[in-house]
Parts: sequence; C-alpha cells; structure tokens
Amino acid sequence: MHLSELKAGGVIVRDGDDARLIPAIKTVYALAELAVNKGCKIADVIPDGGEPVDVAALASEGKLDVPVRHPEPARMYLCGTGLTHLGSASTRNAMHAAATEDVSDSMKMFQMGVEGGKPADGAVGAQPEWFYKGPGTEAVAPGDPLLSPGFALDGGEEPEIAGFYLIGADGTPNRIGFTLSNEFSDHVTERINYLFLAHSKLRPASFGPELLVGELPRHIEGRSRILRGGEVIFDQPFVSGEDNMSHTIANLEHHHFKYAPFRRAGDLHVHMFGTATLSFGAGVKTEDGDVFEISAPAFGAPLRNALQTQADSGLVTTRTL
Repeated sequence: MHLSELKAGGVIVRDGDDARLIPAIKTVYALAELAVNKGCKIADVIPDGGEPVDVAALASEGKLDVPVRHPEPARMYLCGTGLTHLGSASTRNAMHAAATEDVSDSMKMFQMGVEGGKPADGAVGAQPEWFYKGPGTEAVAPGDPLLSPGFALDGGEEPEIAGFYLIGADGTPNRIGFTLSNEFSDHVTERINYLFLAHSKLRPASFGPELLVGELPRHIEGRSRILRGGEVIFDQPFVSGEDNMSHTIANLEHHHFKYAPFRRAGDLHVHMFGTATLSFGAGVKTEDGDVFEISAPAFGAPLRNALQTQADSGLVTTRTL
C-alpha cells in the first residue's frame, strides 16, 4: 500500500494500479495520528470510498506534496545516517583520506558498521554516523526546486530511502512508512575537512511522491539520473534495503530514538538511511537547472527536483537588544 498527499489537501491511497482520494481525512499526519491513538495499523483507519485518481499524472503536474508533514514545521526533524551501505565508504574515503594516513575516520566508521551494525534481535549494535539537516521547512515536495544557498560550493544529490515516524503519547516512535529521498548535500565543502560534514548537510531534502506503508523490502533496486537541458548526463543504479547495508534498519532507528528529546509526543521525524551512489563521486559538477531523478519500482512514481541556486545574502550580522 502507498500513500500520497496533495498540496491542496487530501490523501491518496494506492493498492497496485488502483488509487483513490480517501474521504474526510486531509493529511497523512492526521491519518497516522488516528492510527497511533487507536493502537492499530494505518490500513485499519482508512475510510472506504473516494474518487479514483492517477498518481503518476498528479506527480508530473507537481500537485503532490511531501507525503507527510507536521502541522507545525518546527516539530518535524530531518536527520540521517551515513556510511550505512556496502560500498558507501569508497567515495567518502577518497574524499577524506590524507596521504599520510592508512585508514580515514570514514573508513573506520564504516568498518564499525560492517562488524557490528547487524546485531542479534534484542541487542544494540554499532553506533552509526549521524547528521541533522533541518526542520520541516527544509522538506521539499516532488517537482519543487532544491535551493542551494549562494555560499555553497556544490549542490549534489544523494539517492536514499527515508523513514517517517510519529511519536506517540507514551514516547514510542511509530513508523508510518518509507519514501524515496534526495538527501541533497554540499560534497565540496565536506571534502575540505571532515569536520565540515555538519555544514555540508544543512541543506533542503526532497521526499516522495509516494509513501510505502509496511516493512522495507530487503533488496531495493533503483536509478539515479541527472538531466541537463533534457539530456541525461548521469545515470547509475543504486541499491538499498538491509541486504545491501552494513546496518539493520532497527539498529539505525535505535541510535536515533535512544535520545529522549527525539521521543517527544506528537513530533514527526524523517530519517534518511544513506546511499552508496553519488554523481559527485563520478566527477559530475552540477549546474543550475539540472534535474535530479530518483526512482525505484517499489516506491511508485519517481522523485524529480531541479537544482536552483539562491543569491548569496552576504555577511549575516546580529542586533544587540
């Protein structure tokens, strides 16, 4: 089952080729909240009826939003973990390894995941790399531009899977589902010094168009493409799912939600699980107007966003009160 949300308000449920606009409920957040409060699955609270719709057409027309938003954007957290996929360390190691060291910190972190990222059920595994991207204001809808700040040195895609979580009244994280994600980052800034990783991640990210409800498939095959003037300049497959990862989803979830401030009732969390495929690693330098396209059959309609660079606002000063 897949869920989508209209920018104008309204929730779409798709089972196979059949999609309908469900009556009465306007947001996936409200639908998830209802399921959490009732202690049941989302499928159990979806009303019957509703007019049929074409999800692919709505996506191509730019009418779909991020599948889940919080009514208060400051209570929506965009976070993620890196070096989680088999093969993900090679590009990062090339970026961060100095000529005088045998193994970079990136490779050490990756190896920790390989050795301890998939613990036995009930056990705590290795702690992953973690980063923060911003509040819900930085969640970009399918078809909308990804805005790169004027001071950025790069704006590059990262094709990932993201999980959406609503925190219940008792502090329990409730996973709503998974979407495609473009974890947009500044890889040139990151390459200068690994300690700039936090700066490089403070960028918007896009999600959707469809939310996969249920467990994440163990093996996911997708494609990451960049189009410039209608011509494809980058096209590579990417894989995800636990069969292709050095961590389990449960282990990554634990190390995010073990922090009490991330279990505040009513908050919405979006967690990006990492990737091993970057056009930056292939030497691509993105330009304004480039269109990022991320697709995978398990997630329905592809995620497309164009790159747009903002004007540099210059020196930011403070005012003394």
